[in-house]
Amino acid sequence: MADPSFDIVSKVDAQEIDNAVNQTAKEIGNRFDFRDTGASAKLSGESILLVANTDERVKAVLDVLQEKFVKRGISLKALSFDEPKQSGKEFRLSVTVQQGIADEKAKAIAKKIRADGPKGVQAQIQGDQLRVTGKKRDDLQRVIQLLKAEDFEVPLQFVNYR
Repeated sequence: MADPSFDIVSKVDAQEIDNAVNQTAKEIGNRFDFRDTGASAKLSGESILLVANTDERVKAVLDVLQEKFVKRGISLKALSFDEPKQSGKEFRLSVTVQQGIADEKAKAIAKKIRADGPKGVQAQIQGDQLRVTGKKRDDLQRVIQLLKAEDFEVPLQFVNYR
């Protein structure tokens, strides 16, 4: 029989992202403080475009978006954005939703497992995820607790536990 294993992934449900953006657009359309600011939120692929007529209004739209993400159970670690940029008479902010674990983060996670994890547990990088195998299920549970206590700046999910 094969050794027990689980996968470490960083995925965000696309439907939940769509719902959060739609709720954001609806709220900024209804709120009094966003009237006549040209504020909007649009989803296109893996990025969300936030637009308003001032720098502060774009940041307020970002706050509303982040609030909707939290309510829907999506980690804010999945979002990456810079400062708003002026484009003509409006300010734009592009928010990117990160899917998968980048190579340098995957290497850091594997290094942490090797350094602080139980003996006999191995982590293999497989594309944008990691597979962790070990002789005992208890060791794998310890690895999960170890990784939950550490902050790798990406949302981690533990799936396919066998």
